[in-house]
Amino acid sequence: MPNATRTRGSTPPALTPTTVGTATRLTAEGPRSLLLAALLTVLAVCGGDAVARIFPFGPRHRAVNDLANQFVPFHAHLWDLLRGRADGGLLLDWQAGWGTSFLPDYGTYVSSPFAPLVALFPRGDIEYAVYAITVLKTAVAAVAMTYLLRRLGPGTWWWASVLGASYALCGWSLAEGTYNPMWLDGLIAFPLLCLVGEWVREGSRPLLGPLVVAVCWVANFYTAYMATIGAALVLVVRLATAGSATATGATGSARAGAATAGAAGSATTGAAGSATAGASASVTGSATASARGDVPRGGRGALRTLLRAALTTGIGIALAAPVLAPVFLGSRHAHPGLVREFDPAPATDVLARLLPVTYSFSTPAAFVSTAVLLLVAALLFRRDVPGRERWLWAGLCAVVVASMQWGPTHLLWHAFATPNGSPYRQTFVLSGVLVLAAWTGFAHGRPDRRALLGGAAVVVTLTLGALPSPFLTPWALLLTAVGLAAVAGALLLPRRGRYGVLAALLVVGTVVGQAAATTAYADRERLVRLDDYPPYGAEQQRRADALAEADGWPAYRTDSGLPRVAGNDPLLLGGQGAAYYSSHTPAVLTETLTALGGGWTSRGRNLLSLDNPVTDALFGVGARWRDGEVVRAEPLPLVTVRRPGPAPTYGRSPFRNQELLLGARVYEAPGTGGACRVGTEVFLWAPDATGTARLGAYETRLLGGQPKRRAALTSLGVQRDPVAKPLVPRGGTAEIACLDRDRLRTAVDGLRARAATRVDIRSDGLTATLPPGTTGTAVVAAPRIAGWRCEGGQAGSYGGLLAIDVRPGTTTVTCDFRPPGLRAGLAAGTAGALLLAASLWLGARSRRRAEGPAPLSL
Repeated sequence: MPNATRTRGSTPPALTPTTVGTATRLTAEGPRSLLLAALLTVLAVCGGDAVARIFPFGPRHRAVNDLANQFVPFHAHLWDLLRGRADGGLLLDWQAGWGTSFLPDYGTYVSSPFAPLVALFPRGDIEYAVYAITVLKTAVAAVAMTYLLRRLGPGTWWWASVLGASYALCGWSLAEGTYNPMWLDGLIAFPLLCLVGEWVREGSRPLLGPLVVAVCWVANFYTAYMATIGAALVLVVRLATAGSATATGATGSARAGAATAGAAGSATTGAAGSATAGASASVTGSATASARGDVPRGGRGALRTLLRAALTTGIGIALAAPVLAPVFLGSRHAHPGLVREFDPAPATDVLARLLPVTYSFSTPAAFVSTAVLLLVAALLFRRDVPGRERWLWAGLCAVVVASMQWGPTHLLWHAFATPNGSPYRQTFVLSGVLVLAAWTGFAHGRPDRRALLGGAAVVVTLTLGALPSPFLTPWALLLTAVGLAAVAGALLLPRRGRYGVLAALLVVGTVVGQAAATTAYADRERLVRLDDYPPYGAEQQRRADALAEADGWPAYRTDSGLPRVAGNDPLLLGGQGAAYYSSHTPAVLTETLTALGGGWTSRGRNLLSLDNPVTDALFGVGARWRDGEVVRAEPLPLVTVRRPGPAPTYGRSPFRNQELLLGARVYEAPGTGGACRVGTEVFLWAPDATGTARLGAYETRLLGGQPKRRAALTSLGVQRDPVAKPLVPRGGTAEIACLDRDRLRTAVDGLRARAATRVDIRSDGLTATLPPGTTGTAVVAAPRIAGWRCEGGQAGSYGGLLAIDVRPGTTTVTCDFRPPGLRAGLAAGTAGALLLAASLWLGARSRRRAEGPAPLSL
């Protein structure tokens, strides 16, 4: 490599394609930068968890909210799929919700490239597997950002590692991403999509760019959408600042060039290598591309670049469409969640969340280490940085913050729907933009004393502005003050020898220490403020083993029963039950279960197991977990035939609705004194009640109260005392009914006589063999969700269940399931692949024309 040594202020040597190519390669590489970033991230996350004594480093568990309800169970189901143990496949899940579409859930929860790693762990260690994947994703985000920073321009290699780790250890990652691990794919996507923007800007990687976009969108479309917006804003700023960088050429980086050249000549060893040969590329990404003739000049060139970026993104999204389209249509058929108005957080709270060791569910977790804050603030005061760069990057940071607080742009960030939970899910983009702005100054060397003083004053002012916030903690103030002093001191120290080592230790200690403390604080606060559930342990494993032993699918269902461990117990523990919790919980499933007396939480999206003899018979439940053991029953086959006639129309009473679906009267009303007949089983329906219901010595706990919760219809035991009356907690409607088991047995026997003699279940449908001479309506004990087709036509509905008209002479009924949107997604994916191939061919043709005819060889 040519000697790049020059003195400050001297004219840089002319760049040739060879030196530019070498510089680009060296800037993009640097294994030790990537490894250090990953190491710092893992150290901070695991260290913080260890300090909090939380799983897997202590007795406190991590099973909170959606981590316990959705992510761990869905990863467990993926484990079963990969090992060939699941009931169903990629299209249809027979285990949860009495049979639901799985592809939308796959695309929402477990389509990450990291998710299949769960198969490397034992099934009983599923929580360890999810934790390991969470830490790995966070480390990969640090590596991706570090790679991007070194790709964008010069700078000390370990500073790139520290800033990359700071991004991965941002407050959003530590407070929210850690228990929503699917979102961490967006944390990785942002730097990757920014890298795609660089490729588009330089006219390189025409194949890899769309593929990276496709992987990011498949991994988690929700956060990838936000990352795409952020990457587009970064690309606009990069295009706008290319003019100033081109105008000054490489001289704009003279200070950095002198530093890196000196490092290249002296090759300082150890951590003191403040600017090693690995970082010796003294040209920025924009200068590199300019020398190659790829940087767009003027508005027309920038417009062409933006159009290429839009085409690259569009092709990538089209390639991901086979997964994305079923996800979007699955949301359309889902039970609606709560619609709420956006309420922006107070400015003092927003400022407080910029600091370490703060926590709140409804404010942006914008902490990204004091080192980043200081560098961004110092950028405003740096005279050696072109004004356009300074103000555009600072302006981008301000615009992103403002867009998070304004209603219309808030909706834009969240795909035009205010989230039910945390309203600041795009905060990781702000963290990424802050890190990119911090790195921008390194292309021009370290900030001088004047810039550091001004930057420190800004950080102090922001901290003082946060003082009124209730989220501010003493530890936040202490760590901010110590970190500010440590980073400022490190930037003022000489870069060589022992001083370089000391500077690195001060900065690394600040980033790791603040992130670990924030992790430990968030761990403790989540257990106090969020819903928590029993972790997967020996008791849950015993239950899973008992359910597996009793399993008889598809001859009958085995329900995981109550008490529940999480919202998706059938996926976590095994069996084929009614319980199901997803963003895609079908509206028809919620409505049917509610009409039959089922209970739910999360405003109808988290469905509970319904323990009732009538519904157990109707849905073919032959075994269920109850009172610490598996109990057996005599269920109906999964396919029964009703006599010709209209489908049932549900009313207000769940007892009457069950009878309509069963086709027989099996409940009695209590006597005039309010007591049931002796020998009948007493059932209570009080959907809005909260408290304990009793009948004699038997009692059960109810937890109702709409719109968030609905208590399920429940048994109060067999009536033994002829005068004993149920005691029901106050709250809303209550209805008592008395089940006659003999009548139920007679009704079940009558349906069994007309039921299918054989049912073959597939991962994309079923086939049932009917008795000769059967007519009427074949009813499948599964919800009539969108996507079913039976014998060449649309499937019907019978009380919310899948139904098919049986014509005379019919002996078999076949139904196939295809998730809505799959065909359109496959078509879009094919079109994207063709468009990608065409663009590659046209690009190659254009390059051949530009190069001219090959010289004639003699």
